Amino acid sequence: MSQSLKSRIEGILSMAKKRAQEAEVFVSSVDDTPVIFEANRLKQLQTNQSMVVALRIVKDGRIGLSTATTLDDITSLVDRAVEVSQFGTLARFELPSWQDYPHVAGYDAEAETFDVDRMVELGELLISRVRRHTPDLLCDASVGRGVVSVYILNSRGGEASFKRSFFGLALEGNLIRDTDMLFVGDSDSSCHPIEDIERLVHSVVNQLELSRRQASVTTGHLPVIFTPHGVVSAVIAPLTVAFNGRVVLQGVSPLLNRKGEQVFSQKLSVRDDATVAYRPRSRPCDDEGIPSQNTSLVACGVVEGFIYDLQTAGLAGVKSTGSGDRVGGSLPAPSVSNLVVETGDTGFEDMVRDVKEGLVVEQLMGATQTNVLGGDFSGNVLLGYKVENGEIVGRVKDTVVSGNIYQVLDGSIVVGQEARWVGAVFTPAILCPDLAVGGKG
Repeated sequence: MSQSLKSRIEGILSMAKKRAQEAEVFVSSVDDTPVIFEANRLKQLQTNQSMVVALRIVKDGRIGLSTATTLDDITSLVDRAVEVSQFGTLARFELPSWQDYPHVAGYDAEAETFDVDRMVELGELLISRVRRHTPDLLCDASVGRGVVSVYILNSRGGEASFKRSFFGLALEGNLIRDTDMLFVGDSDSSCHPIEDIERLVHSVVNQLELSRRQASVTTGHLPVIFTPHGVVSAVIAPLTVAFNGRVVLQGVSPLLNRKGEQVFSQKLSVRDDATVAYRPRSRPCDDEGIPSQNTSLVACGVVEGFIYDLQTAGLAGVKSTGSGDRVGGSLPAPSVSNLVVETGDTGFEDMVRDVKEGLVVEQLMGATQTNVLGGDFSGNVLLGYKVENGEIVGRVKDTVVSGNIYQVLDGSIVVGQEARWVGAVFTPAILCPDLAVGGKG
């Protein structure tokens, strides 16, 4: 951060301290370059730069917030925060003083400066390699790089700054034959540049191979194996909502008053870890300057804790878990960083081998459009396969899978021993032995 920029931020804080009891300045800047391909062709290449400046104050016990996209008019920024505070929520927190932050590796200069022409080459190579297997496949792809810089300064002497890089590859393919539409795809992300596309190519080609034949299932209850992508599309949303401290305080989480209870299978352990090295969601502190930590949510099926920012922690009478997250300069809210589902001891092939008749679900569509707060999920199988006598025999169509995570993730699940990152979730495959399946057969 330049000295002039830091000086202007200090000027905002100094002005705000004269009109409020507490003040905090949060500045986030993003510099990213996405390379976008549509229908097998390069569609867009541009560099975007943006900045968010958020001033949060506590005046007469109430919270005021104002935001801007530049530092050109700091007087108006302070005036707006003071005006809004008259109608603001009562503050139930104190801003942190100086903190000792953990070292969290999350920046790679090579990712920030990665050659744009090489990014275009990677996208073209990714598409050509997949289409070498299936020439009729229409592919959308993206290759992106960037860096996020965060600076926080408050009236209690708290100060934090960090920079994190990100790099991502993604491909989605669509194959239309008569009335049949097949969707395949995968993605990869890191704080490092990603030049090895082999895993991504192999994943998509494997989906295409497994989809060569079609199969059908009849309505009933069947074993369902969720791949890591399937786990994320089905159960992660209702799970993370239930552990959100704000939802718990509102009294609508199914886990309310269940801390310390055995709610899930002993085979299930889940944690939220913002300190994982070189993951795009990792950081030394949250967006309020609270040190990042590894928070256990479920340990061997027992509910161990929830995620909190400063305000929700104050209301709950606990400490913040370093989970305060801002979106577009908004007030902080609890949010997971890197959700880690611990691995089990069963290989994916062994899972399939043990199923006489069932499904492998790669992707559910619309699974979170049901009663997410209650733990429900229900969606069409966008990509999934029929299992017969321990073998995958073909892709299923017109199939629906539904359930409730508090019944699905019970004592009879089988947790895979191989895990992978799907966005900000690290998870293995999970076998649920009895799920409601609807299909035409």
